[in-house]
Amino acid sequence: MWFSRLGRSLAWLLGAAWASPMSLAAMVAGLLALPFGAKPRVSDGALVFERFPWGPGGALALGNVVLHTGPSLETTVRTYAAVATGQAGPRVRLGDHERAHVYQAMVLGPLFLPIYLACGGISHKNRFEQAADRYALTGRGWWPWPRPAAV
Repeated sequence: MWFSRLGRSLAWLLGAAWASPMSLAAMVAGLLALPFGAKPRVSDGALVFERFPWGPGGALALGNVVLHTGPSLETTVRTYAAVATGQAGPRVRLGDHERAHVYQAMVLGPLFLPIYLACGGISHKNRFEQAADRYALTGRGWWPWPRPAAV
């Protein structure tokens, strides 16, 4: 049991170190936003800067840091597919969605952002967003490959 816990902790530390270039950039942005009302807290495996004052709205996970323009990751949002199709639901907890991106970044490290953008950026067609929505809905499936059958 302790060996399993140790292994998970070691994997977490290695993933955080691998993602640290992105985390550092986002942390600098978050720290610069503090005088403008940003509020730091730890949640969902990340340092979260809530009430981040810049950007179009929503949340952005970079490494182990999340920049969120709203007051809390506890809010629920429609999935990317629901927004794209004009449906009212399903809704997911934003923190769960962003946690999936934190996990993705911990595996891909500095490669996360270029691969994410190559897969379509902020879009319901992006497999990273589909995986994050799937994880937020089910608690499983945060990794974007292979693409599972549609649910």
